Amino acid sequence: MVRAIMIQGTGSNVGKSVLVAGLARAYTRRGLRVAPFKPQNMSNNAAVTENGGEIGRAQALQARAAKRPALTDMNPILLKPETDTGAQIIVQGRRAGTMKAGDYRKDKSKLLGAALESFDRLCADADLVLVEGAGSPAETNLRNGDIANMGFACAAGVPVVLVGDIHRGGVIAQIVGTRAVLDPGDLGTIRGFAVNRFKGDVSLFDDGRDDIAARTGWPCLGVVPWFHDAWKLPAEDMMDIRSHEGGACKIAVPQLERMANFDDLDPLSAEPGVSVEIIAAGRPLPGDADLVLLPGSKSTIGDLTFFREQGWDIDLLAHVRRGGHVLGLCGGYQMLGKTISDPEGVDGRPGTVDGLGLLDVATVMAGEKQVTLRDATALPGGEPVSGYEIHMGRTEGPDCARAWLKIDGRPEGAASANGRVRGSYLHGLFSSDKFRASYLAGLGADSAVAYEDGVEQTLDALADHLERHMDLDLILSLAEEPRRP
Repeated sequence: MVRAIMIQGTGSNVGKSVLVAGLARAYTRRGLRVAPFKPQNMSNNAAVTENGGEIGRAQALQARAAKRPALTDMNPILLKPETDTGAQIIVQGRRAGTMKAGDYRKDKSKLLGAALESFDRLCADADLVLVEGAGSPAETNLRNGDIANMGFACAAGVPVVLVGDIHRGGVIAQIVGTRAVLDPGDLGTIRGFAVNRFKGDVSLFDDGRDDIAARTGWPCLGVVPWFHDAWKLPAEDMMDIRSHEGGACKIAVPQLERMANFDDLDPLSAEPGVSVEIIAAGRPLPGDADLVLLPGSKSTIGDLTFFREQGWDIDLLAHVRRGGHVLGLCGGYQMLGKTISDPEGVDGRPGTVDGLGLLDVATVMAGEKQVTLRDATALPGGEPVSGYEIHMGRTEGPDCARAWLKIDGRPEGAASANGRVRGSYLHGLFSSDKFRASYLAGLGADSAVAYEDGVEQTLDALADHLERHMDLDLILSLAEEPRRP
């Protein structure tokens, strides 16, 4: 018999994703077949599944924690923001179109069927399904048609654990206030609460914990101290990316408005000999950077305009004149070329814009979207590389004759004549230890990290952390067989 339980939060970014990953690893180590599930996610940092679909990167990490392949059913509805008011909608791994926020709010209940369908398939092959909510159930203005929190919990018949974030302050009000605004039907799904990200002596919060329990009538399932190694796990939310101070080799990353698939930064941040500096809007690119890395983008032409508005195009040219290296990945690769043409308006308005002109290539935004896992070989050294493509458009030009990767026998990427400026559509390449070591050696830095082993060790440490500070036996006993109302 399959059981399920849903982790909801008192707000966004309270640590739900990391908690679900830790619970997934902990219960998997106990011998259960665990499956993660998030009915609706919003992120431009997507992962590619084995069957060529897209899901949120958090669900891919949770699948890894559960020691099973990532499936599109683990995140059936994925919203990828393209503008402040609109997003691309991915349904069960496939692009279903673009919709304005107001229209999506009116029509999102129609997607509940797809979410329940995916959930049912996961339940058929699991002992325990760990469901993650999105945002907060206390946003009562979003309750009508909700599929991310209580709307899904009630429709699928799944009990809920409510998590608050004490690091933000006001956690008693977060949890008690959520109880105050929920209607009786939604309240009936909640089985307990937990407090996350406590710093210091946990016993100092005993009175606060007991006050929450007295005011809500819910049992406390744990007060979880801050997990200091969380930064070693792949980040999903752009709010979570941060500069990482390491060694003398400096990599500067301009923080684009629609930055996408920035997991390329995680293995670099893990290197003790490397400092990764995220450059926020309004700041110049640092003059002492060894490498400027242009990340992926959900809106390449829009982010190219944003790049120029910060004056980063001038800074980048100065960096190149000083002999610095530049790497563009996916959208960043497209920006480095001479032109970007969008005849059908798939990236915004139809038309052609000038690129940064650092590579003699041109991009046309046309054709089918590529969403594929890839195995590649680096040139000229032959280092094995694993990654993925997730992009629209094709890029061609003279500098493609200096491709520095090979995928299935075909050349991939482009490089300038002196090799200091490179671009590629392949994401995730820095996760491959031998390639990363070779690339960093070209910047004068040593590599000292087995990255994938480090992620596994961190997941195990996270599971140990939750075993110590949460009542995992009680949480498992509160999980129930899903029942449709």
